[in-house]
Amino acid sequence: MTRRTDELEQVGAVPVLFCAAGGAPIDGDRAAGDLVGAAFSHGAQWIAVPVGRLPEEFFRLRTRLAGDVVQKFATYRLGLAVLGDISGHLESGTALRDFVRESNRGTQLWFLPDEDALRAKLL
Repeated sequence: MTRRTDELEQVGAVPVLFCAAGGAPIDGDRAAGDLVGAAFSHGAQWIAVPVGRLPEEFFRLRTRLAGDVVQKFATYRLGLAVLGDISGHLESGTALRDFVRESNRGTQLWFLPDEDALRAKLL
């Protein structure tokens, strides 16, 4: 599903802010902060971001963009779900594959194929 606007949805007991595909790119601390603010204004505990909103640099761990963005969410105790196909990025090396695998085992950051997978994980 491609959303045109950000929408809050209750998934079980968890309020999730599903972000629009066409929103601003999450390309740094300020953009992450804007999402944190949106989550708080909507009362969300998780934010679901389409993978297309993340720049290439997010998936190159040496740039530290992913770490900076994830840290912003962790600081405010918000979960971040990246939704969409990242298989092309995973081909680039083992560090990203390890990062995704470990993230998906945790409770802060998940890389999932779609909204249905997020709903299943939260329920």
